[in-house]
Amino acid sequence: MNCLQKFISLIVDTRRSLLSLRKCFKLTKVESFNDFPIIICEKGVYMLFLMSKRKKTRNIEKRKMDKKKKKKSTKKTLIEYGIIAAVAITLYATGLHTEVIGFAQRGLLATGLITPNVEKVAQDKSDESETATTSTPTPADFNLALIDEDGKTHSLADFEGKVIFMNMWATWCPPCIAEMPNINKLHQEMGHEVAFVMVSLDEEFETAKAFNERKGYDLPIYTLQSNRPPMYQSSTVPTTYVIDAQGQLVLTHKGMSNYNTSKFKKFLRSLK
Repeated sequence: MNCLQKFISLIVDTRRSLLSLRKCFKLTKVESFNDFPIIICEKGVYMLFLMSKRKKTRNIEKRKMDKKKKKKSTKKTLIEYGIIAAVAITLYATGLHTEVIGFAQRGLLATGLITPNVEKVAQDKSDESETATTSTPTPADFNLALIDEDGKTHSLADFEGKVIFMNMWATWCPPCIAEMPNINKLHQEMGHEVAFVMVSLDEEFETAKAFNERKGYDLPIYTLQSNRPPMYQSSTVPTTYVIDAQGQLVLTHKGMSNYNTSKFKKFLRSLK
């Protein structure tokens, strides 16, 4: 075994002492270069890196383990994102995303934080807030042609002389879905006192009719037969309009709201 082979064999187990190195290599001297021991022997000069095999093995194993954990974590993250994406695609493909979002927003309505401001007698009509409540009395435009679920033609004028609760909604609108259960409850209690006009903005009226039936609502729904008069052309869906028995548009509320409250019921009864 030559000098180099002996040196390599000793690196494998560096627990051997420098004394053993001296005997094997017949060292002339031991010096250092950049903090590494340099062994000078008869056959040449070698640099000895003092790192134990055990420590080196542990480092290798640790790196392998870290790499394995990182790979596993990445795989888990990709699976989670994949599941979320699959659920989202399924919801959008089936149209259920609207109801899921609407269900979440219903929880917000349940807090009672979003209600129409019926206490305010008047508010600047130029307010374009998406959830604005406008209560400045204005003569209502009854020139609105409608078609009911049975295909019969109606006009908003058919309800003139009554308190009218008119809601512009659509099945693709989550806030509409969110407020619908409360409107249905309000209708069940006050349908004999107030004319409910639920105007669907869906492209296909059959979609709205199927939704109303599937949910078990007893709401009178309509679709537009004519263009909406300017005062009902809100870009916000849903938007609710309340007309009193004297034919005055007394309240416009843009955005979802909880109308099934004692305060709002009292407000409606005061409009007769």
